[in-house]
Amino acid sequence: MEIDRAGLAAFLRHRRELLQPEDVGLPRGQRRRTSGLRREEVAELCHMSTDYYARLERERGPQPSESMIASIAQGLHLSLDERDHLFRLAGQAPPVRGAGAVSEHISPGLLRILDRLGDTPAEVITELGETLRQTLPGIALTGDTTRFTGPARSIGYRWFADPAVRTLHAPADHAFLSRMFASGLREVATLRGPGSRAARYAQQLLPQSEEFRALWEKHEVGVRPQHVKRFIHPEVGALELNCQALLDPEQSHRLLVYTAVPGSESYDRLRLLTVIGPQVLR
Repeated sequence: MEIDRAGLAAFLRHRRELLQPEDVGLPRGQRRRTSGLRREEVAELCHMSTDYYARLERERGPQPSESMIASIAQGLHLSLDERDHLFRLAGQAPPVRGAGAVSEHISPGLLRILDRLGDTPAEVITELGETLRQTLPGIALTGDTTRFTGPARSIGYRWFADPAVRTLHAPADHAFLSRMFASGLREVATLRGPGSRAARYAQQLLPQSEEFRALWEKHEVGVRPQHVKRFIHPEVGALELNCQALLDPEQSHRLLVYTAVPGSESYDRLRLLTVIGPQVLR
């Protein structure tokens, strides 16, 4: 497929001009002459340089890669149909859709909700517990969990492969969380099939973790997350947080929102954590 530079540039400009700062969680500010977002704002949302993005709108620059197109589609809050259209304009085949396909493209509706949770710990995760996006308070709570690559992107995989992950969780909950992650991995592996990432992760964990092997052999399914999660944070101490989940069934994504009961010690500590801001948690 050939890139349609004129069509790509026009589509990008149109989508950028339709978005308002408040639509993507940005302050409007004063003396705003642009009706929609500025190029530099879109570039920041897409995790690329302003110069690179500006060249695309001016029908210049190299043909964007698949990963770059995916970043632009996410930054512009495109729907799946709009994302696929963007891929074709850029001369690339759109990601596979349909039964069994796994997408990391967050729906615009879920993103709009996340963008309005700027003062609350929240994250969007895949069915394998891979973090796609976090709010700043979310990073302050658990660290930047979008930084992981490969199988380690999955919290269930990290739980058994990296003991350091467990230090953030109350020791009394470790046994239950181990059961939950093993159960969840088995369910996704069965749903997606023997060649899926979930199945590969399980096969990789079996020789690594004796605990995982023992749990895997029990064939336990249906162990669901508890509504109250207990964290041991290195900066503010123990936290008991309610976790509410919003499911996007089309994408198999979940938006997790963490809150504390007003007036509780955890509520005060969570407010302090929001003030402290993101810390580098390893």
